[in-house]
Amino acid sequence: MDDGVELATTLHLPDLAAGPQPCLLEALPYRKDDMTYSYAAEYARLCDEFGYAVARVDLRGTGSSGGDAVDEYPPREQADLCAVVAWLAAQDWCDGNVGMYGTSYSGFNALQVACERPPALKAVVAIYATDDRWTDDVHWRGGQRKLLDLVDYCHYMTAMNALPPVPSVWGPDWREEWLRRIRTCESWLLRWLAERVDGAYWRNGSVAPGYDRIDCAVMLVAGWADGYRNNSFRTVAALRSARVPHRLIAGPWAHVATDEAMPGPRIDLLPEMVVWWDRWLRGRTAVPVDHGLDGSASSSIFVRRSTHPAPDLDTHDGWWIREEWPSPRVADRVCELSARDPYVVRADTGVEAWIDCAGHLPWGQSSDQRFDDAASITWDLPGEGVVLLGQPSIRLRVASSSTRPVLSVKLCDVFPDGTSALITRGSLDLSFRDSRTHPTRIDPGVTYDVELMLDACAYELEDGHTLRVSVAGSDWPNTVAPAEPSVLRVDGGRLDLPVWRGPSPHSPPQFTLGADVSSESGDGTVWRVERDVLRRETDVVIEHGSTYPVPGGTFSEHYSGRLTVDTRTFEQRAIGEVLLAGRWDEGPEVTTRSALDVRIDADSYDVTLTLACTEDGELVGERTWRDRLPR
Repeated sequence: MDDGVELATTLHLPDLAAGPQPCLLEALPYRKDDMTYSYAAEYARLCDEFGYAVARVDLRGTGSSGGDAVDEYPPREQADLCAVVAWLAAQDWCDGNVGMYGTSYSGFNALQVACERPPALKAVVAIYATDDRWTDDVHWRGGQRKLLDLVDYCHYMTAMNALPPVPSVWGPDWREEWLRRIRTCESWLLRWLAERVDGAYWRNGSVAPGYDRIDCAVMLVAGWADGYRNNSFRTVAALRSARVPHRLIAGPWAHVATDEAMPGPRIDLLPEMVVWWDRWLRGRTAVPVDHGLDGSASSSIFVRRSTHPAPDLDTHDGWWIREEWPSPRVADRVCELSARDPYVVRADTGVEAWIDCAGHLPWGQSSDQRFDDAASITWDLPGEGVVLLGQPSIRLRVASSSTRPVLSVKLCDVFPDGTSALITRGSLDLSFRDSRTHPTRIDPGVTYDVELMLDACAYELEDGHTLRVSVAGSDWPNTVAPAEPSVLRVDGGRLDLPVWRGPSPHSPPQFTLGADVSSESGDGTVWRVERDVLRRETDVVIEHGSTYPVPGGTFSEHYSGRLTVDTRTFEQRAIGEVLLAGRWDEGPEVTTRSALDVRIDADSYDVTLTLACTEDGELVGERTWRDRLPR
């Protein structure tokens, strides 16, 4: 880089006798040489089967790259990646055309770099990514802190960033670099808790609302069981308005590769990406019409059909359509909602739907919602024959006994046997009812008009089923419970449903199928809900881990966490531990262990985070962070 920092990069190069070829770039902080070494199989396939050069980069300060990992998606990272794109394009084995792609983090930064418009970047594929870091990421949702993620990604990056570089890649002074990292690393989590409102911090790295910054071709992949599904319809609509080439594939999947994810049906995404690359990096226009690359119908959408829910549901019933978006076959249906009696908020409402961004187990799917429905305000509406396609919205007239209430709204598919399956949800801290940047508390007892957007969905209710609207004052532990006990009153409102009236005139997409059955297994995994009746406490407990081979050695990961809410006081606690251990080339075993304790009361987050690093069991470095941050 221009400041002398070196970024570790693995190159997969096709047969040089074929001449220069386009290059595909994926850049991640997740350690290419051990923790995500398995990704190399996909790079090899892109290279050997399809003739693309592929570059995998460890981001600055992570894996075996130099520099400091100061935060996710800092401006320096985007500048680095623009430089990497230019470097790749200038190599004699590259024809000057570069594409970026990846899942989650590397889908995020592919879109971020597209906004920077490096000349050689011609197309991106963003899989399970977001266009809005403040309210559609793992940090905040509708102004509420996402609680469960504290003991997942938001915590484990502390331990990951403190790991040493791989000795065989870095060189003989790897230990000195490791000790430097331990001394200088910072906890990203504290910054994320401190950045309470939308603003410059969260706009960096967010495509929204400046979609017009992108002028290269964009392919998006979304999953209806994933937390980033809103980066679908609204982003496609914006790209279409700006006349930017685009494609959307939205399937039933959680935050896992589409060929093995729960729930299916699963598809092999690689051939779809290759068609995209061939069109925009190689200029090949002779592609099947069902890919939508002619611009007529660029969205391939899986419409889920009524299926009994399960946290480890393997396959969701449904069918594929190919549509243009916005679709002329979608029209709003308005449903009036009558007033309801005052409702006492339960702090632990939401445990049946406590995964907002499902991935590998224990981060599974939602269960039967009828128990959460019983602890909510509900309206039952005719659902027979309704096909939802888009983002529903709801307007409610609400009053509360608290100055800081929150709303959780769910749409559910109620079966004739009483089973309630979650279709979509939305939530809002009412302090953010008018502004994402300047929250204001409400006056107790005063009625306010509030609007919420629910998550994007594509869903068909079968004959004989009911559409249930469920409103509660908490969605715990997906988000923090409200600051204090309260009573809500809903004086009526209306629900706007985007109803699709097909059929589509476009032929449905045809995909190469993935695995018949998901590889996910609950063996050795804990996902448990506990209730202490006398103490009035509800807990959720998770634990999981794995050990696997890496080049020259082995690596292991172990994660555990417990979230607690007092249903009388609404005080909460999140504790978690991450242990990462690796050994390379018969060298010493290195470990990083981070322990998190967050106590949440009505006014603040009281955070203690400790990091301990060992070499062959001997402590070589430790750090402790403590802070009390306003809620």
